[in-house]
Amino acid sequence: MSANIDVDAYLSLLRVDGTLVNVGAPAEPSQYHVFSLILSRRSIPGSLVGGIPETQEMLDFAAQHGIAPKIEVIRADQVDEAYERILRSDVRYRFVIDTSTL
Repeated sequence: MSANIDVDAYLSLLRVDGTLVNVGAPAEPSQYHVFSLILSRRSIPGSLVGGIPETQEMLDFAAQHGIAPKIEVIRADQVDEAYERILRSDVRYRFVIDTSTL
């Protein structure tokens, strides 16, 4: 599930003519100030999925800039506990199952 974010805060990080691509679908409509777009000619297009070239570009950018996901690695036998934590909204990062524990 996508979360609502402070779109204006992310738009402020873009340079002139920058683009913030929305690939999620939050339950509530996104809200932002129009001046966050027009004063620096920024844009917000949307896409259901990114293609392979876009995905590779994103991975290359992340590697070049040292950007890594924040995750919580769990063992396979912790899946039920992880699911219960999701139901309690007791999750800070995405769960990743260590497949060596299968």
